Amino acid sequence: MDFSVKKLASDAGVFFSRAVQFTQENLGQAEKTELDAHFENLLTRADNTKNWTEKILHQTEVLLQPSPSARVEEFLYEKLDRKAPSRVTTAELLGQYMTEAANDFGPSTPYGQTLIKVGETQKHLGAAERDFIHSSSINFLTPLRNFLEGDWKTIAKERRILQNRRLDLDACKARLKKSKAAEAKAAAEHELRVAQTEFDRQAEVTRLLLEGISSTHVNHLRCLHEFAEAQATYFAQSYQYMLDLQKQLGRFPVGNTDPASQPLSSSPPPATLPVLQVASSNPGEVPLNPVEVTPPVSGTRKARVLYDYEAADITELALFADELITVYSLPGMDPDWLVGERGNKKGKVPVTYLELLS
Repeated sequence: MDFSVKKLASDAGVFFSRAVQFTQENLGQAEKTELDAHFENLLTRADNTKNWTEKILHQTEVLLQPSPSARVEEFLYEKLDRKAPSRVTTAELLGQYMTEAANDFGPSTPYGQTLIKVGETQKHLGAAERDFIHSSSINFLTPLRNFLEGDWKTIAKERRILQNRRLDLDACKARLKKSKAAEAKAAAEHELRVAQTEFDRQAEVTRLLLEGISSTHVNHLRCLHEFAEAQATYFAQSYQYMLDLQKQLGRFPVGNTDPASQPLSSSPPPATLPVLQVASSNPGEVPLNPVEVTPPVSGTRKARVLYDYEAADITELALFADELITVYSLPGMDPDWLVGERGNKKGKVPVTYLELLS
């Protein structure tokens, strides 16, 4: 019991001494041992690393899961060390609604067929998003969290100990200056030597941990590359899915929604594509192919190609992203199509693949 009382009294005395030293330093009434410039730079870099890691981690979580309530739910599951239930992405849910709507409206109608095609694409987009989120969580978010919850907590703990050791050292220096009697001065000098040794030892431990921030940066750099690669894969997959969908839908007219009309298919007959022909005022004439028609001089425009496009047949013109072509319209053509020219090649091109230039 006596030992416990003495220990509590000793701890209280140390705490009081540190509090007095800290207060006097802030009031400018006591000297403070300064750390060298290199050590201060290490501290600043560590603080910046911690602060920016927190911000990047939070904003990445917002990017991967915009819903705050969903993020809170995932956080609670993580703290409880339980696996969060699988969550349907918004794109997958949209695809599901479109499919159900198609079944209600009639899957054989043009609208129903289109809903099915778009819905399937949305499901593919949702699956790609799910893979991206999973990959980013493992390869990017987890290492950032591990640093904040592991290495940084250790650094913060050792920094607090170093701060206490410095306060003890400076308190000993102050007591030595105030000592008058030889015996008291000798005791103060002994306390100062012990405090200096403990401070130097703790400063070395803290310095080694702070220098380890360089390894943290290297690790986070590797994780950043993996995050960018996962994001590039996700966007590339999404772009390809939408490009494929656009190719499928770009060949079909949007004006005919008669349920009794011929359903959409991946290879529609030429009769469903009025853009293939120029309307004739004489029913007995054979319709002209755009390739055979001389373009109106005043109606031509330049257009930049936005995406690659593979020609479905000989009446269409294959396109290559970023190239410039000449385009014009013919009487009776579907407004979703134009005639395009590249050199001596000519054919139909979908308007959605073009940026018309003035």
